[in-house]
Amino acid sequence: MSQFHQVFFDETDEHLATMESLLLALDIAQPDEEALNAIFRAAHSIKGGSATFGFSDLTELTHVLENLLDRIRKGTLALTMPMVDAFLHAKDVLQALLATHRGGDPVPEDDVMEAKRALDELRADDCVAAVPPVEAAPVLAPVAHRLLIEIDVREDVDVPALIDQLAAQAEIATIQQGSEGGVPWVLEMVSELDEGEVAETLAFAVDPSLFRIRLEQGVAEEDGFGLFMGAPAFPEPGIALQEDGFGLFTPLETTQDPLEDEGFGLFHPLPGEGAPPAPAKPAPIAHAEKSPAHAPSAAAAENSIRVNIEKVDLLLNLVGELVITQSMLMQSASYLDTVEHERLHNGINLLQRNSREIQEAVMSIRMTPVGFVFNRFPRVVRDLAQKMDKQVELKMVGESTELDKSFIEKLSDPLTHLVRNSLDHGIEAPDVRLAKGKSPQGQLTLRAFHQGGSIVIEVTDDGAGLDRERILAKARERGMTVSDSMTDSEVWNLIFEPGFSTASVITDVSGRGVGMDVVKRNIQSMGGRVEIESMLNFGTTIGIHLPLTLAIMDGMSVRIGQETYILPLSFVLESLQPRPGVPHARMNPTEGILIIVECDDTRLALLVDDLIGQQQFVVKNLETNYRKVDGLSGATIMGDGQVALILDVTTIVRSNQKAQAQAAAQLVAEG
Repeated sequence: MSQFHQVFFDETDEHLATMESLLLALDIAQPDEEALNAIFRAAHSIKGGSATFGFSDLTELTHVLENLLDRIRKGTLALTMPMVDAFLHAKDVLQALLATHRGGDPVPEDDVMEAKRALDELRADDCVAAVPPVEAAPVLAPVAHRLLIEIDVREDVDVPALIDQLAAQAEIATIQQGSEGGVPWVLEMVSELDEGEVAETLAFAVDPSLFRIRLEQGVAEEDGFGLFMGAPAFPEPGIALQEDGFGLFTPLETTQDPLEDEGFGLFHPLPGEGAPPAPAKPAPIAHAEKSPAHAPSAAAAENSIRVNIEKVDLLLNLVGELVITQSMLMQSASYLDTVEHERLHNGINLLQRNSREIQEAVMSIRMTPVGFVFNRFPRVVRDLAQKMDKQVELKMVGESTELDKSFIEKLSDPLTHLVRNSLDHGIEAPDVRLAKGKSPQGQLTLRAFHQGGSIVIEVTDDGAGLDRERILAKARERGMTVSDSMTDSEVWNLIFEPGFSTASVITDVSGRGVGMDVVKRNIQSMGGRVEIESMLNFGTTIGIHLPLTLAIMDGMSVRIGQETYILPLSFVLESLQPRPGVPHARMNPTEGILIIVECDDTRLALLVDDLIGQQQFVVKNLETNYRKVDGLSGATIMGDGQVALILDVTTIVRSNQKAQAQAAAQLVAEG
């Protein structure tokens, strides 16, 4: 089943993420019953899938975890904080094992054994608190289930290959071979997996609507000749099944035994008390999507599709070429008479509108909720707060705000460093907070929202805040040119200088001065900027401003001499033509146009010769075809086929600030 491994890996990633988020949100005193069931279902699904694909290391660890979770959700074992810690550790080991099967480094055997040992210790009597004594259930040997599986014939389902793969994991035989005439494949399978687990694993390879599973016998007895006895014979090919109106199929003229619901919509015959199991009558064959255990995945399969990101990138590149072609047509049509060629102009205008709609639709495919990044921080905050003996409450706002997938992947490291800094340097220890009249529990907030044509992500804490005087003193120690007249924003930006740190003690979390400059560079590489607001003893907010995408942008084309340049529209405030005012100037600004741009709370006027127009531009990376050029963020192809360079407004503004600072320092030095 190697062709389905990637689907299993992706879904297991989702199950592990679900387990972690729900575990972190549990109230130890009164855990939510639905949350406990959801955690158990996630472990149950991982165990079933890993068993089918032969990943025994995943199966064994998840089996121990599943047993504990089952006792907790049934109320026979009280949830404790050490349990949550052990479950989270087991989740980490499962994640590492999954990475190994994806081709990563092998997990040390000691790590796996330590996770199992920690889970085994939780079953000791001293871990049971405030739970009425329950008669210990006898330890039963693994139950071999005898199942009947029907699979409808479809061109995209290679049932013989599927049978060969299943045979490596369980006893399986073909009762009836399917055909295109509507006759399904009928398979007999003997496995320790029950019908729900088999349904979950088959769903990796076959659409759940195409197969049905029936439990024929709770226990299959081996007669010494490799044959399993004690169950009624399977129906002959073509046996009549009746549909009960709810998607459930039963053989005609059968009688149902009492059924026991095990909590997930899966039913097993109830044996008589103190007697061996009664001969099992054929149970209903149920469509897999009818079971709540895998209803969400079935619904998701109907409403979504997994697509390789490379295919989406290719589609986006083709849309970019379409935008360029549309621009060329508009350029050519601008020389034609609008009355004589009215239909052509109307068609090009329609093409422009459709091109933009296609571009927006393709961009929406690449957009991913920022919650994919946010969701890893509850664990980070919990672990670091415990390590530093601090009390911290994490709030996340705007997790559904969408961001380009390429940004999501690059945003993790900068955000992680900002969160660690807030926990280490920002939020104070409980006794320090109490002395300041604050709550002993600090507040850390991650917030994402739209602002104009940008996405803003803020990391806010209610901690100590930045100390202006301390930062200036540290800057003077390093020989940096600073003054008391600097604005707060200028002082805060000093912490982004390489090697700059005001920490009095270096910890293994932060304090070495090698992080904030990397944060700034990473954000700038995405076309964004970082802003800081802080007040001493009240807290700090660090905002990351990012464009919606770097692939296609709105910009303003300008002419300087014989060259055409593009200004990203998100930086442009206004354009104006100044009046005469400065006599005998080397350049006459009255003959040009000033474009006011803003970056890092600084406004700058750029002098250009002419404004050409405003339109969409497809961004081409300079570094891919040439090299990095200061002051340029890329290039684009104009409607006439010419290449225009895209100005990097952030670099231009900061270069101007640096030049002004150097000039001021030189004037001071000259007296």
